[in-house]
Amino acid sequence: MNKTFLVAWIALFVAWMAGSFVVHGTLLYNDYAALPNLFRPPAEAEQHMAFMLLAHVIMAGAFTWIYARVRGTGDWMPQGIQFGIAAALMTVVPTYMIYYVVQPMPAGSVIKQILFDGALVVILGMLVAFFYRKPASA
Repeated sequence: MNKTFLVAWIALFVAWMAGSFVVHGTLLYNDYAALPNLFRPPAEAEQHMAFMLLAHVIMAGAFTWIYARVRGTGDWMPQGIQFGIAAALMTVVPTYMIYYVVQPMPAGSVIKQILFDGALVVILGMLVAFFYRKPASA
């Protein structure tokens, strides 16, 4: 573990938590509120916030760790976008599709989850790539 890894991990954790709040706490709030039998009420969910924080620490660390090992030698932004798309296709898309099969979620909500969380993961891919970009030549 080096300084770049640690800084990128922390930055991704903060960005992922903030982005998840925007996606799930704002953009999808009404969708979730319409399904009280599937989701905990906000007061009850807050009692479990430590697990949410731990999950985001783990995701940010793994995301950074994988990117640090697979990055190429090209421009950082296209690499970050490609990595984010691959990560979204490996995690976000199938997860919400599986949830749709086993939970009575409205299709419109699932589509929004996939689009919003998918976009967030692509942004996170660009963020981690930014931290691992090559420094400008003198």
